[in-house]
Amino acid sequence: MNFIIGLVIIALGSFGQSSSYVPINKIKNWAWESFWLSQGVFAWLIFPLLGAFLAVPEGHSLGEILMSGGDAIWKTLGYGILWGVGGLTFGLSMRYLGVALGQSISLGTCSAFGTIIPALMEGQDLFTGKGLVLLIAVSIALAGIAIIGYAGSLRAKNMSEEERRAAVKDFALGKGLLVALLAGLMSACFSLGLAAGKPIADAASSMGAASLYVTLPATFVVTAGGFLTNAIYCIFQNVKNKTLSDYTSVPSKVFINNLLFCALAGGLWYSQFFGLGVGKSFFEEGSVIMVFSWSILMSLNVTFSNVWGIILREWKGVGSKTWTVLIVGLVVLIFSTFVINF
Repeated sequence: MNFIIGLVIIALGSFGQSSSYVPINKIKNWAWESFWLSQGVFAWLIFPLLGAFLAVPEGHSLGEILMSGGDAIWKTLGYGILWGVGGLTFGLSMRYLGVALGQSISLGTCSAFGTIIPALMEGQDLFTGKGLVLLIAVSIALAGIAIIGYAGSLRAKNMSEEERRAAVKDFALGKGLLVALLAGLMSACFSLGLAAGKPIADAASSMGAASLYVTLPATFVVTAGGFLTNAIYCIFQNVKNKTLSDYTSVPSKVFINNLLFCALAGGLWYSQFFGLGVGKSFFEEGSVIMVFSWSILMSLNVTFSNVWGIILREWKGVGSKTWTVLIVGLVVLIFSTFVINF
């Protein structure tokens, strides 16, 4: 039963993340770099900070928890800065490939590296016992993502240039694939950051923090590092493209509209890691499902993002073969989240 509760919580957070790009479509008269930075303030600073405060027991402070982990805070922040590159290119992959295909490729790569590398760093043997089960589960998840990627290539092949532009305004398959692969590789650093931040979680636990929230201070450190990377790039683009006036020149009604939708997008995005931290508290420490939880989150993100891709009509006009391949890929992905429990 605990497994199901944890999985449901992670799934709810995943659905929030996969929905976070929908409010962005409601943002008006802002360049990409302007709304990306604005939603990042909420996604990577405000909401993670509020989440981290949930782990602060009475009589202690967040700063005390973060510094009690020793040099873990700097390692965690460093991985966060690297993850920021993934978060930045992740947004660009949505721009060039759309919600469905962009998230599928990016999150597939992120799923594999973010699950396997921490296991190897902990000395896990991937060819025997629990390690082999983990490797099989990740392979099934990657197979599902590869099938969805194939469905995306079929979609691109069978659509005219006008249809591609109608579905995804800046569609560019070659550029999008390269960006998405880089996004996935660097996004895996989030998982490495959480692993490096374990001493911070242990410190929170030793001070009496609720087990549901002990991972959230480390999550805040990772996202803060990611914010630094994205802020530097976006402000540079603001200056380069002369879009700094986006924040001040739009009518107040438009500014409030944009700020509210950026806040909504940021809150929905953060829900994935809030759900991951809370959901993992229902899994047995050291179990395979605990290690595989990162891959579960990424697989569910891909599943829900493709559901949104269907709702947003990104798959409009494709043939029955493409639909069949897409559905098979989604079924394989969903199966991968349960295979370890079987």
